[in-house]
Formats: sequence, structure tokens, C-alpha cells
Amino acid sequence: MSKQDWILAAFRALTAEGPQGIRVEAIARDLKVSKGSFYWHFRDVQALKAGMLAHWSQAGTDEVIESVSAKPGGARGQLYALIDASVDFDSRNVGGVLAETAIRDWARSNELAAKTLLQVESARLEFVCALFEKVGFSPNESRLRADLLYGGLIGMAHLTHWKHADIEERLRALLDMLLGENS
Repeated sequence: MSKQDWILAAFRALTAEGPQGIRVEAIARDLKVSKGSFYWHFRDVQALKAGMLAHWSQAGTDEVIESVSAKPGGARGQLYALIDASVDFDSRNVGGVLAETAIRDWARSNELAAKTLLQVESARLEFVCALFEKVGFSPNESRLRADLLYGGLIGMAHLTHWKHADIEERLRALLDMLLGENS
């Protein structure tokens, strides 16, 4: 088992049971390995949790921003690419669409999760705001649009989980509306 295997299994536990589900024995059972494998990679459960948050920040923010920034089509194209990347990220093996929700819930009672969430959301909103500014909106208009798009992504994740909406279709429609004044 790699460190990554343990982190991904811990995400599955987080989304299934919340932070209390992140237990070495239960995750080892899920992975069908002994607890010794865990201690090869982590000194304790807190180190695993820190690794999970670092992975989420890196994969769900830094790598997405890097990938979207490299896309052609200018800021408009990059905003649409961001939706695609956000929807694709949810399907990765980190517990599905509920991983983001689970982390937000976890942040209500855990200082490191709260600090990481704040950093991640600040970086994400700053990036989206900058894209709207490149499209031609004022800083205030860009911030409003970034907040609405990001809030839409968070809300659509809930609706999609409960089969009420197609997240990609709805986010594209929202982005169309947000860009409509400058079309």
C-alpha cells in the first residue's frame, strides 16, 4: 500500500462516516491490509488527516488551477474548462461528490481542516475572480460573479448527489448567465 492508497481510503471513510470514520483499523480492513502498512507512512491518525488535507488542497486546487491556466481560449475558455475540471475532480477516487461537503463539515470542528478550507477557498475564489476580470468585468463585478459561480458549484454538488440536477449542465448555464452581460 502506498501513502496515496491510505489517503484515498481515508477520503472514502470521511465521506461515508465523517471525520470519526478516519480510523486506522477500519481503513486497514477496507484496504485488506494490516495496520503496519499505515505506520510505514504515517506516525498517527493526525498525520493521515494532515496528508488528506494537503492532498485535497494540491489535487483539488493547485493542480486544477495549473491545468486550467494552460488551456487555450482565453479567460472565457478557461472558465468553462474550470467547470469541466471541477466536475471531473468530483469523480476521482476521493469519496465522490461528497468529499467537498465532508471537508466543509469537518472544518466546523477541526482547526487544521478549517485553516486548509479557508486557504483553498481563498485561492479558488481569487483565481475565478481574476478570470472574470480578464473577461472584462470590474473587480467588484468579478468578485460577485466568482462568488456566485463558486457557490453554484458547492450547491450543485448537493443537488447532484441527490439526483436533482446535472452539475455540469447547470454550471455551464450559470456561467453563460454570468458572462451574458459581456457577450
